[in-house]
Amino acid sequence: MDNTITVILIGILEGLTEFLPISSTGHLIIASSLLSLNGAEVKAFLVVIQLGAILAVCWHQRLTIFNTFKELPAKKWDSFAAKIAAAFIPTACIGLIFHDVVKTYLFSPISVSCALILGGIIIIVVENKNKLPREIQPEEITVSQAIKIGFFQSLAIFPGVSRSGATIIGGLSIGLPRKTATLFSFLLAIPTMFAATAFDLAKTPELITGSALPALLVGFCAAFITALLTVKVLIRFVSKHSFKPFGYYRILFGLIILMTWNFDLINWQSI
Repeated sequence: MDNTITVILIGILEGLTEFLPISSTGHLIIASSLLSLNGAEVKAFLVVIQLGAILAVCWHQRLTIFNTFKELPAKKWDSFAAKIAAAFIPTACIGLIFHDVVKTYLFSPISVSCALILGGIIIIVVENKNKLPREIQPEEITVSQAIKIGFFQSLAIFPGVSRSGATIIGGLSIGLPRKTATLFSFLLAIPTMFAATAFDLAKTPELITGSALPALLVGFCAAFITALLTVKVLIRFVSKHSFKPFGYYRILFGLIILMTWNFDLINWQSI
């Protein structure tokens, strides 16, 4: 990752797609394949720049995070932190079981395109059935609902599914309003992405070298700034619109990848 322009573009792509229901991992795999970026160093770079997106949502939700920790000693098992933990557990368990298999066999543009198309269809179907429920805040979500959303999030271990897409659609399917499902998805992303990033880096610490730090810093900053703007725009968007446009985009983008592969227009390779 010596090209500064490429580093910035990849960082922007991470920040733009991380919290939209279109799969950041899937887009990064496709972009890396298109730019012929591969190898362990590239995978490490993609992991590190996720930290920029994580910190962006931490900053955006800083008051909620502060209040969550503030209430923890008093409410304990009925606290919002306990609900986030309950939603995180299914993903952690399933992620540990399938992590190596997914990293080895499913980091390819073709498998990503299939997941994009299927996910897009599911988004449209869920939105067509979605009725406007009563407005509730993320803190009012029950432990049972949180666990159900956690199981939906665990599907995102497969590249192209989209972590945010799975949690948001999971929230809608159990009766949450769009804005609440989106905000809960943001907050659940914090422990999930921190854990996933730490796990990946712990397995390959030797890849974070002094020579790689400038590229990592640039990519990190690009992801942070872009993610911060994206989160703000998405919250405004879901207050008035459905997620159908993201579903149509996923289907169209997935079909384009499959067509270019089928007709040998692009030599897609796993990263």
